[in-house]
This record gives sequence, C-alpha cells and structure tokens, in this order.
Amino acid sequence: MSVSHCLRRIAFVTTVLEVGGAERNLTKLALGLDRRQFQPEVYALGPRPAEPRAELVRQLEREGVPTHFIGVRSNSQILTAISRLAGMLRRQQPHWMQSFLFHANTVGTLAARRAGVPHRVMGVRVADPSRWRARVERRLARRADAVVCVSQSVAEHCRRRGYDADRLHVIPNGYDIEHFAAARPFAMPRFGFGADRRVLTFVGRLDRQKGLDWFLPLLPRIFEQAPDVDFLIVGDGPERGDLEHRVKAAGVSHRVVFAGWQPDVLAILAASLALVLPSRWEGMPNVVAEAMGVGLPVICSRADGVEQLLGPLAERQVATFGEADAFVRLITAIVCDDSLRRELGAANRQRLAERFSLRAMIEAFERLYLSLDTASGR
Repeated sequence: MSVSHCLRRIAFVTTVLEVGGAERNLTKLALGLDRRQFQPEVYALGPRPAEPRAELVRQLEREGVPTHFIGVRSNSQILTAISRLAGMLRRQQPHWMQSFLFHANTVGTLAARRAGVPHRVMGVRVADPSRWRARVERRLARRADAVVCVSQSVAEHCRRRGYDADRLHVIPNGYDIEHFAAARPFAMPRFGFGADRRVLTFVGRLDRQKGLDWFLPLLPRIFEQAPDVDFLIVGDGPERGDLEHRVKAAGVSHRVVFAGWQPDVLAILAASLALVLPSRWEGMPNVVAEAMGVGLPVICSRADGVEQLLGPLAERQVATFGEADAFVRLITAIVCDDSLRRELGAANRQRLAERFSLRAMIEAFERLYLSLDTASGR
C-alpha cells in the first residue's frame, strides 16, 4: 500500500491550549487534515484550561480528536514534562510529532526522540530576539527533520541565528474568510464607551513584545487630533499594572479601557475603527489577519510577518517601531478619513482571502509530512 493511502498517526504538541494565535492554527490544522491519511492527537504541556478559555479544547473534542494535558505549571518541571510526554507518545506511537512555540519545541522534540517517533517537526512562530532561546532551539533543530517558520521573515531570522537552512520551511498561517464574515459587531457601550464614541483597539498579551509601553504616551497627541476617538485594550499579561500607570500618567484614563481577556475578539474588531499593534517583534500576528478578515484597516509596527500579510497594502498601514511622529501621522490619517478606512479595510479582506487560505496552509503541512516519508524511503 502506498504512503498516500496509509492512515498515519500524528502528535501535535503545544505549550497551552487556551485561545491564542498559535493555538488556533494548531487546532485548525488538526481538524483540517485529511482523515483518510492522518490520525491526529493533541498534547498540551499545561493543564486543561478553565472555562470560558477552553473553546479550542471543545472544538477538538467535538470532532473526535483526542486531547491530552500533561499538567505542568512551571519551567522547573521541564524534565517531568519530557518524561510524561514521552510515555504518552509511546502509547500513541505517532509517525510524526509537530510542535509549536518554544517550550513545546523543547519538550516535544526531546520527548519524541526518547519515544522513538520517526519524524520530528518544530514550529517557529516568532522572531524572538532572545539569544539563549535561539541557542536552545538551534540545537534542538538538529534533532528535527524540519523546522516550519510562519513567515519568510521568521525564516530569515532563523538563518541569521545559525539554523540549518535545508531544514527550514515557510508555511504561512491560513484563514477561513467565511468565518470572519459571520462576525457581528460588539456593543462597545458595554465597555463603558459612549454611544457617540469611536474606538481604536489593541488585542494581545500585555508584555514587552507588544510595545504598548512605548505607544501609550502617544495617545494625547492622537486624541487631540481625533477628539471623538477612544482606545480599547483587549488582553492580559504581566505588564498590565505598569501600562495602567502609564495611561494615568498621560492623563487619558477617561479615554482608555482595559477590557482584559475577551472570548469574542472578532466581534470587538468588527466594531472598531482600526486595529493598533505596535509590536517590537512578531512572527505572523493572527490578530492582524483577523482584523483584515473583518474588513478593518490596521496600524502596525514594521514587525516580522506583518508586511508579508499586508503586501503592497503595508505602505499605508505600517510604521517603524520607535518613530513616534510617523506612528501618530499614520493613525490620524486613518481615523480621520472614512473613505480611506473603507478602502483599506476592503483591500485587506480581499488580500487575506486570495493569499492566505486555510486550505492552502493545511495542504502545505500535508505535503511536508508526506515528503519526510518519501525522503526516508518509508
């Protein structure tokens, strides 16, 4: 029987299985694989997420994809995680192990090697500037058959850090444009905004990577030129207290809302003027694609993967991180021009539909997995 007609088991390993960009793409991949050829199981290093953050777990379980939780809660338990995962993989006996993100790459690659999994694939999702993480992943990559990078810029980052170029493969995220079309705008007054207010929105983890510490002091200049505009921050993270202090220091607390984690990001984006993402680094940010999918303009720093998503449209939606005047000009140009917003939003949606389909992503992963079999003569 040829490889293309064999049902092969595949293990997907992630750090946690809460709602996030990498986790969403893992879920879409596991659910979208051709079940005539692939039998997926999913492993998360952390514990099962509590409701309402278990949406992805429910999706997997509804479709009959076995989902396992190793239950570790700190870096000090890495050896425990490797041992537990190796035992689970021995029971499953997968043909491929595909990991996503740094901790899952570390634990997954070592556990799969210990368990004798024939093919190991790592996933690099961000151009992380941490040199010690790069050293760890580079060494692990020598034990992997392939390293999947989410964008061309992330692949270039890996090459510069000394990864074996022959192992690098670029597979961009894929999106279901019809899913975005179903989004219904959120009622912004529920966050305390007046009915006559217009809202710019940030969505992401509140840590240094996302650049809000640099961006928030720019708000008084933006608000001065757009007096009917407020700012919404969706997400949580270790810098929330510091960011709240910066908002207070800037004197704009009455025009900024920290909404915390929210379950329906698409609805919030659909009700927003534009997405703001002033990141220091990225890989291919899902929230930018989500904003594009609901027909929203985006205002982003020139981070990895953003320009690959936007293509020629980046010229009017991207500025260099740290260039305050350019960022303020970009935002005010978009929020003060209704026709420009409509034009950019429609063009963003069209580009996402044409260039980053979910089916294209899934088929690219399928081809990669099967090519590893071909190369090994299986």
